[in-house]
Amino acid sequence: MAIHRPSPATPFGARTQPLPRTISLPPASRYHRRTGRTSGYETAPFFSFLGAVAALVFSLPRYRPVTSIQQFSERRSDSLLSKLSRRRKDKFVHGYVRSEVWSLNNRVRKYTLIRAVRGDEGVLDTKETLEKVAKQRGSISKVLIPGLPDDSKGRLSAPVSSGQWEWKPKFKIHYERSGSRNTGSPQVLFLPGFGVGSFHYEKQLKDLGQDYGVWAIDFLGQGMSLPCEDPTRQQQGDTNQIDDPLWGFGDETEPWADNLVYSIDLWQEQVAIFIQEVIKEPIYIVGNSLGGYVALYFAACNPHLVKGVTLLNATPFWGFFPNPVRNPRLSEIFPSAGTFPLPLRVRNIIEIVWNKIKDPTSIREILKQVYADHSTNVDKVFSRILEITEHPAALASFASIMLAPQGKLSFGEALSRCKTHDVPICLMYGKEDPWVRPVWGLQVKRQLPEAPYYQISPAGHCPHDEVPEVVNYLLRGWIKNLESRGFVALPLVDDESGRFDVAKNLEYVRDGKKRSVRVQFYGSESSIWSKLASLFNNPLQDVKIELI
Repeated sequence: MAIHRPSPATPFGARTQPLPRTISLPPASRYHRRTGRTSGYETAPFFSFLGAVAALVFSLPRYRPVTSIQQFSERRSDSLLSKLSRRRKDKFVHGYVRSEVWSLNNRVRKYTLIRAVRGDEGVLDTKETLEKVAKQRGSISKVLIPGLPDDSKGRLSAPVSSGQWEWKPKFKIHYERSGSRNTGSPQVLFLPGFGVGSFHYEKQLKDLGQDYGVWAIDFLGQGMSLPCEDPTRQQQGDTNQIDDPLWGFGDETEPWADNLVYSIDLWQEQVAIFIQEVIKEPIYIVGNSLGGYVALYFAACNPHLVKGVTLLNATPFWGFFPNPVRNPRLSEIFPSAGTFPLPLRVRNIIEIVWNKIKDPTSIREILKQVYADHSTNVDKVFSRILEITEHPAALASFASIMLAPQGKLSFGEALSRCKTHDVPICLMYGKEDPWVRPVWGLQVKRQLPEAPYYQISPAGHCPHDEVPEVVNYLLRGWIKNLESRGFVALPLVDDESGRFDVAKNLEYVRDGKKRSVRVQFYGSESSIWSKLASLFNNPLQDVKIELI
């Protein structure tokens, strides 16, 4: 028989230590009617029984419960249970099974009916009991969420319009927007990752635009915000110079491009001014990969313009060269060369790498790496990336980005500033990302224990494009939670109050086929839900034992 001794520190042995699969009970004391003595214990029958129980309890170390088949034999004459009355036996089994269930699943919140089945030949078998609880503990509930808008089926998508904003002379920024500009309607700004642009958020623009004002912007030097003319020129009077089809490698810098370098500091400044001049109100900002770093950096520098930040597999680092403000001495040793015109030696090296990267086969391979679900249609993304690489300024822009200095604030410093200013942050990370692995998101979670963290699987580096139904559903829920000041529960925890971690399968329909994605939620142990649960939820009252 397998048994355990409950720990006095917690009810019914909620926290105990390991023990072997099965152990044997010590022989029960036997009362001899003729002599009036016991075998093993020199006392009366009643005290003999207590002594046997006491010896059993105190002779066992503090073991954890055994989850294998539990059987109580009534056939052996020397069994402890064979000496108990029917009433005491049922009570003993009731308490034993109850403690086993509590030890196995000390987070039971819902009503669970436990059946300790009386088997053949006087055997009480609790296999069904423990396996049922284990199965319930390991089971994942399903949640049906809306799919993307489908105009052919009557669920119209929000219309998307394109615009161009001239930040500075010759600095023309492309952006796309959809949705409402009504007063009181939340505005959401999406920042793209490296090498893509606002087109990567088409599924968010069409879907979320039905409820919010949605914006997506291209960083200067990327996407459709590449320069419209060469930032450099050839020396005057040089008649032998042949026009170079590639921009950025001339002899002199144009006045408008003086000190221009495509760095993370430039992009966070671009975002700040865009919000002030175009959107003209505080926003929810969402960033993927590089866009996540820029979103966090911007929020750290401009907390008054931010209502919340969502990081989608945000890269925690950017730039190879030291920043001259943060590390002046080190930057003298390794100076940045990201300004125009770019040196000829830089062009010779970068051009080799660039020709490899812009090859269609390489682009396909990269997309295959970052998308966990290879059935995702990436043809449109592929064609747009390929189109960008053909721009005459693409090579020089790529070189400037690679040679740009690091930001004035590191990712960790930006995170600390956001925490100081109480900027709400939500984390959504694809579990199968080969580049920004979940460990990076969990590190952010450790630094911000109050931030909700959603781990999506299967999903790679771009969950917003791979599983947009899931990301849009979570974003809607998070924004509603903030807009209601916590009166609307966070996604996935509305029926799991008191739970720190929740796993659910989110099901949706795409192209007529049902799909399912598992989302693991990590909340805050000190949230209001946990506090209320500690007051009103008594797990011991939720488990019932029925002997049949």
